[in-house]
Amino acid sequence: MKTLQNIVRNRYLFIGDIFLIICSYVLTILMMYRVELGLTVILSSWNMVILTVFAFTGFLYMFGCYRVYWVYGGTREYLRVTAACLCAGFLTDLLSVAHPTEGFFLKESLFTTLIAMFAVVGVRMAIRIMGKIVRMALNRSQRENPKSVLIVGAGELGVTLAKDIASNTDLNYHILGFIDDDPQKQKMIIYGHKVIGNTNQIPRLVGWLKPEEIIVAISSVEPAEKKRILELCSQQPCRIKILPGIADSLEKKKSVDFIREVEVEDLLARPAVKLDNSAIQEDITDKVVMVTGGGGSIGSELCRQIARFAPKKLVILDIYENNAFDLENNLHDDFPNCDVDVVIASVRDRNRMEQVFATYRPHIVFHAAAHKHVPLMENNAMEAVKNNVFGTYNTACCADMFGAKRFVLISTDKAVNPTNVMGATKRVCEMIIQAMQTKSETEFVAVRFGNVLNSNGSVLPRFKQQIRRGGPITVTHPDITRFFMTIPEAAQLVLQAATYASGGEIFVLDMGEPVRIYDMAKNLIRLSGLKEGKDIKIQITGLRPGEKLYEELLMEEEGLKKTAHAQIYIGQPFFDSMEKLEEHLDTLKQALETNDNEAVKNAVAKVVPTYVRKTEEEQIAAVQE
Repeated sequence: MKTLQNIVRNRYLFIGDIFLIICSYVLTILMMYRVELGLTVILSSWNMVILTVFAFTGFLYMFGCYRVYWVYGGTREYLRVTAACLCAGFLTDLLSVAHPTEGFFLKESLFTTLIAMFAVVGVRMAIRIMGKIVRMALNRSQRENPKSVLIVGAGELGVTLAKDIASNTDLNYHILGFIDDDPQKQKMIIYGHKVIGNTNQIPRLVGWLKPEEIIVAISSVEPAEKKRILELCSQQPCRIKILPGIADSLEKKKSVDFIREVEVEDLLARPAVKLDNSAIQEDITDKVVMVTGGGGSIGSELCRQIARFAPKKLVILDIYENNAFDLENNLHDDFPNCDVDVVIASVRDRNRMEQVFATYRPHIVFHAAAHKHVPLMENNAMEAVKNNVFGTYNTACCADMFGAKRFVLISTDKAVNPTNVMGATKRVCEMIIQAMQTKSETEFVAVRFGNVLNSNGSVLPRFKQQIRRGGPITVTHPDITRFFMTIPEAAQLVLQAATYASGGEIFVLDMGEPVRIYDMAKNLIRLSGLKEGKDIKIQITGLRPGEKLYEELLMEEEGLKKTAHAQIYIGQPFFDSMEKLEEHLDTLKQALETNDNEAVKNAVAKVVPTYVRKTEEEQIAAVQE
């Protein structure tokens, strides 16, 4: 019944096909015979004409050609019509050979088939073209004040965008042209728009055409080249947007959903992380995995990456319930088959931690719980020691006590030659896992890396917030530099580094080149479509207590070894005395009992010889510089 309704819905096309097939036969006869004789031949072979009509319409029906909405017909549908016509022609050819009649020999049948096929396919293509013209005209009439735009990239991604702009009123753009570095495409017309130059000509083209936006639509390009193009575009007086690769685009319904603003992350020019998934899978799949500090920036991303490998159970341990609750809901939505338990507990509470470990007996523990804000910890050194040092010690002892296979500490570059309490306490944490390795069957390792973009309390969200408020952006020193990587990149490399563990190593992640914070602030202002100094000012506030101009990733004593992964290195252990560690912990406990912030800092300085502690006067002087 439904098929019949579809035929009725296409009744005009059905009637048109009958007319075209008859006309094809008449045209064939008139081409082969004189007009007077041709009319006689047509009248004498009317029965074969009816059979031809039935053959063509029958095959078109069987091939589903009357169920297609031809306004949006595509290559597959045209091939379907062509195949139906060829089958019908083959049948009529057999009939002309088996029962030849005047005017319907094989030659006439072949010509009729070809003319009918071109006519039937042509009408359907004309319907699609007319529909497209009407849609484009309607879209143009519905667009008010379209934005002028240059598209960088005339490849598959750029052409897809141009097609979507032509048919999608949500993309209120007027395309000025394509920009592409391929010499073969220069001056060519691609989907109605000219390739007007290469990326080196962007400043001149922007000055000439004055576009309101530039959309970068390139995917198959090296990170360094992409960075060059984005930096060049970001220097122009117009907004810059980026279109992700086809794989990302396919997850959306239309281009307007996935065109996004260029972010500072796009300018880092870091290659995509390549993982040995089989090794990670062996570590995690069907195992109980615990992540402490699981609600934080790194901890939550670790949980998301771990969930991809189908653990037997994922235990998220955190003291702050709101983040943990949100993460649990997100994981249930994204990984409905992953068994997730959220445990609200403090790593400081040894009894509670033993209870949790006894319940779950995790195979691998990722320890991300820590206080990490440098200025806050300078004024709250006691809390930094309690949480970072003794929280790590409690968790490590529980891992040893309950037979965990591996314990992975998330460390920081601030642990190297620290100038602040936070970094010094993280260095003590590294000493803990190296000392624990000397007496435990558990594999204790640390993974050390720098700043993570967009993590809680990091510089980038702060800059964005300051821009939204109209500025100024505050930078502590014009020459201050930091290492950066994205949150997913850091989490993925942590998982990969864990697979190389044999015990006692400090894994150091390749953070690329250090980034000047002042340059990051300037880029962010430009990417926001604003001008430095005019719309948003950058204010130098002076170094904060405990803050370095630059960070280091490796201590001189450690040396450096390569691993199988190009972005992961190993620093060799050099602290291996459990007895010495216990003395250090006693020193810190005694300092905590004084409830004196300065006494705790002095105790940390005794425990960490590389901790360079400045006096209060030196800190004030550093801030005023």
